[in-house]
This record gives sequence, structure tokens and C-alpha cells, in this order.
Amino acid sequence: MSVPYETSAYEPPESPESPEEQLARLLGRALNSFELPDDVLHRLDCALAHDGSLHSAHHSAGLHRETYRHTWLLADGCALTLWELVHNTTPGGEPQHEVYIDEEELRAATARLPLPPDAPDFRLPVLTRLSPVPAPPLAYLPEGSVDHARRLLRRAENADRPGADTAAKLTTALAHQITQAFGRPGRAGLPFALYEHAFLLQGGEEMSLWEVEHTATPDGRHMCEVYVSEDAARQAMERRAARPA
Repeated sequence: MSVPYETSAYEPPESPESPEEQLARLLGRALNSFELPDDVLHRLDCALAHDGSLHSAHHSAGLHRETYRHTWLLADGCALTLWELVHNTTPGGEPQHEVYIDEEELRAATARLPLPPDAPDFRLPVLTRLSPVPAPPLAYLPEGSVDHARRLLRRAENADRPGADTAAKLTTALAHQITQAFGRPGRAGLPFALYEHAFLLQGGEEMSLWEVEHTATPDGRHMCEVYVSEDAARQAMERRAARPA
């Protein structure tokens, strides 16, 4: 089923819009935007990126409704979602827009619309686009991230460690998260540990560096290696483990 859009609200802008502009457009067309809590609007003041997708659609006898999921990535690494309801009150009438902070309010508003209850919804899966909004959002630590990236790169001893371009990008890091990755255990007596260092950059971009810690050295000392991808890090672990002691 195709979903006709009679309003320019969904026409792609000529140039990419900032999260603030996306929010302003949503609030500007929503009839009930004044009902949104002040604390929600305050949190959205620090939005870094926006992602919007069609959640469901229902068309019957000239009446229609669509619901949209709008998600913003915030500076603290959390995600905040608003739900937009678009509908007409008479066949062929102008669309009206409403906005809600959760699905329960959205369902209550949808139930009030004059659409036949026996007409099934046409539902689409959440559309994943090239977007910095994580799912689920990472629990980023919003402090000391530039210094953390600098220390990580400084202690890397591998010849093919990330270069100056990566270091330059990481000077814009706003937050970071460290998690340990598992799988493919090292050879007995040669312990390996693999860590993902995920960084949130200005503009909402995310990037990860992969750190290998091990003692697979001739003298058994501790060594740190850093790679730009998980595959490269795991291949390095395999090469180290395959070397004779």
C-alpha cells in the first residue's frame, strides 16, 4: 500500500536539517505542541541528531492516519522519542498533526479518530537509516573522552595502529563507552582481552576503536594494540596466538 502525502511537511529539505530545525518543524505543525512538558523540551535543547520513520498507517473510505516515530540523540548519550499522529477529519480533508511523548497517549488519541475499527492497520517495521541514533542507546560517559582517546592511541604499540586522521576525528569526542568483547578465546597460557572503545563525536557521529591486550610477547610482558575494526583486532589476536612460544 502506498501512503499519499498531501503536505509539504514530509518533503525532503534541499539541504540536511539540524536536529533543532527538525524539532522546530515538528512543533510548528503540531496542534497540541503546547501540551508537551517543559522538561522534555529542555532535554531536546541538547539534541545532537534526529531520525524519523513511519511507524504505522491506516486508510479507509477517504480517511487516513499515519503515525511517525521521531527520535533524537542527546548529548548525554540517551535517546528521546516523540510520536506524531497525522490524520484528516473528513474524507479528502487537510491533514492535522498532533505530537505525543509516549505510545499510550498516541493510542488514546488514535482511538478517538473516526476510522472503522475492523480495518486492520498497515504496519511497517522501524526504518533503519544511516543515522547516529543508537538502538538501544549506548550508555556513554560524557566526560574526559578526548583525553581517553589520546591515551588509548598513545599506548598502542602495533605498527598498523590508527593514524593521524583518526586521532584528529577523536578530538571532537563528546562521550565514550568501554565494553569487553568475547569469543574466540586465546591459546592457553596466552591470555587475550578485547575491548571496544565507542566514541560519540560532535554532530552525532559514532566511531569505535578496538583494543587488544595480551602477554603474547617474547618476554611475557603486557602489550596493547589498537585497531579501527573488530575484524582487524581479532585477526591480530589469531596471528599472535599462532606464533610459537
